[in-house]
Amino acid sequence: QLVESGGGLVQPGGSLRLSCATSGFIFSRFEMSWVRQAPGKGPEWVSSISTDGRSAYYAASVEGRFTVSRDNAKNTLYLQVNSLKPENTALYYCARDPENSNYWGQGTQVTVSS
Repeated sequence: QLVESGGGLVQPGGSLRLSCATSGFIFSRFEMSWVRQAPGKGPEWVSSISTDGRSAYYAASVEGRFTVSRDNAKNTLYLQVNSLKPENTALYYCARDPENSNYWGQGTQVTVSS
Protein backbone atom coordinates (compact mmCIF):
# COMPACT_ATOMS: atom_id res chain seq x y z
CA GLN A 1 0.00 0.00 0.00
CA LEU A 2 1.17 3.51 -0.84
CA VAL A 3 -0.41 6.51 0.88
CA GLU A 4 0.61 10.00 -0.18
CA SER A 5 0.14 13.16 1.84
CA GLY A 6 1.38 16.72 2.03
CA GLY A 7 -0.25 18.25 -1.01
CA GLY A 8 -2.24 21.45 -0.93
CA LEU A 9 -2.82 24.89 -2.37
CA VAL A 10 0.31 27.00 -2.59
CA GLN A 11 1.22 30.29 -4.23
CA PRO A 12 3.74 30.42 -7.07
CA GLY A 13 7.23 30.25 -5.65
CA GLY A 14 6.04 28.29 -2.64
CA SER A 15 7.13 24.92 -1.32
CA LEU A 16 5.62 21.68 -0.10
CA ARG A 17 6.94 18.41 1.23
CA LEU A 18 5.11 15.38 -0.08
CA SER A 19 5.28 12.11 1.82
CA CYS A 20 4.43 8.55 0.88
CA ALA A 21 3.93 5.99 3.63
CA THR A 22 4.30 2.46 2.38
CA SER A 23 3.39 -0.98 3.66
CA GLY A 24 2.93 -4.50 2.41
CA PHE A 25 6.27 -4.86 0.68
CA ILE A 26 9.94 -4.59 1.54
CA PHE A 27 10.38 -0.90 0.84
CA SER A 28 14.17 -0.92 1.07
CA ARG A 29 14.44 -3.38 -1.82
CA PHE A 30 12.66 -1.18 -4.37
CA GLU A 31 13.70 1.83 -6.33
CA MET A 32 10.85 4.31 -5.83
CA SER A 33 9.46 7.07 -7.97
CA TRP A 34 7.12 10.02 -8.14
CA VAL A 35 4.76 10.44 -11.07
CA ARG A 36 2.35 13.31 -11.62
CA GLN A 37 -0.69 13.88 -13.76
CA ALA A 38 -1.87 17.35 -14.64
CA PRO A 39 -5.49 18.03 -15.55
CA GLY A 40 -6.23 16.80 -19.06
CA LYS A 41 -2.77 15.31 -19.54
CA GLY A 42 -1.16 11.91 -19.28
CA PRO A 43 1.08 10.76 -16.46
CA GLU A 44 4.55 12.28 -16.30
CA TRP A 45 7.52 10.77 -14.53
CA VAL A 46 9.00 13.25 -12.06
CA SER A 47 11.76 11.56 -10.09
CA SER A 48 13.22 8.26 -8.93
CA ILE A 49 15.53 7.25 -6.13
CA SER A 50 17.70 4.20 -5.66
CA THR A 51 17.09 1.64 -2.95
CA ASP A 52 19.76 3.11 -0.68
CA GLY A 53 18.84 6.69 -1.43
CA ARG A 54 22.28 7.54 -2.77
CA SER A 55 21.20 8.07 -6.37
CA ALA A 56 18.35 10.31 -7.49
CA TYR A 57 17.03 11.10 -10.92
CA TYR A 58 14.82 13.95 -12.08
CA ALA A 59 12.85 15.08 -15.06
CA ALA A 60 14.49 18.09 -16.68
CA SER A 61 11.48 20.24 -15.85
CA VAL A 62 11.97 19.81 -12.09
CA GLU A 63 15.75 19.42 -11.80
CA GLY A 64 17.12 21.82 -9.23
CA ARG A 65 13.72 22.56 -7.67
CA PHE A 66 12.53 19.15 -6.48
CA THR A 67 14.42 16.80 -4.17
CA VAL A 68 13.51 13.16 -3.64
CA SER A 69 14.55 11.29 -0.51
CA ARG A 70 13.62 8.20 1.46
CA ASP A 71 13.78 6.84 4.97
CA ASN A 72 14.04 3.08 4.78
CA ALA A 73 13.65 2.75 8.55
CA LYS A 74 10.25 4.43 8.27
CA ASN A 75 9.27 2.90 4.91
CA THR A 76 8.58 6.40 3.67
CA LEU A 77 9.34 8.28 0.46
CA TYR A 78 9.50 12.07 0.26
CA LEU A 79 9.48 14.76 -2.39
CA GLN A 80 10.47 18.29 -1.46
CA VAL A 81 9.03 20.62 -4.07
CA ASN A 82 10.33 24.18 -4.17
CA SER A 83 9.86 27.21 -6.40
CA LEU A 84 6.52 25.87 -7.51
CA LYS A 85 4.98 27.11 -10.73
CA PRO A 86 1.34 27.03 -11.87
CA GLU A 87 2.27 24.37 -14.42
CA ASN A 88 3.31 22.09 -11.56
CA THR A 89 -0.35 21.75 -10.61
CA ALA A 90 -1.09 18.04 -10.71
CA LEU A 91 -1.97 14.94 -8.79
CA TYR A 92 1.31 13.57 -7.49
CA TYR A 93 1.62 9.81 -7.12
CA CYS A 94 4.12 7.74 -5.24
CA ALA A 95 5.07 4.75 -7.41
CA ARG A 96 6.77 1.44 -6.85
CA ASP A 97 6.72 1.00 -10.63
CA PRO A 98 6.31 4.27 -12.54
CA GLU A 99 5.10 2.43 -15.64
CA ASN A 100 2.35 0.44 -13.93
CA SER A 101 -0.40 2.39 -12.21
CA ASN A 102 -1.35 -0.71 -10.25
CA TYR A 103 1.67 0.09 -8.12
CA TRP A 104 0.83 3.73 -7.45
CA GLY A 105 -0.86 5.32 -4.49
CA GLN A 106 -4.04 7.34 -4.64
CA GLY A 107 -2.14 10.58 -5.12
CA THR A 108 -1.94 13.92 -3.36
CA GLN A 109 -3.14 17.08 -5.09
CA VAL A 110 -0.75 19.98 -5.54
CA THR A 111 -2.36 23.19 -6.76
CA VAL A 112 -0.19 26.21 -7.51
CA SER A 113 -2.20 29.38 -7.83
CA SER A 114 -2.21 32.95 -6.65
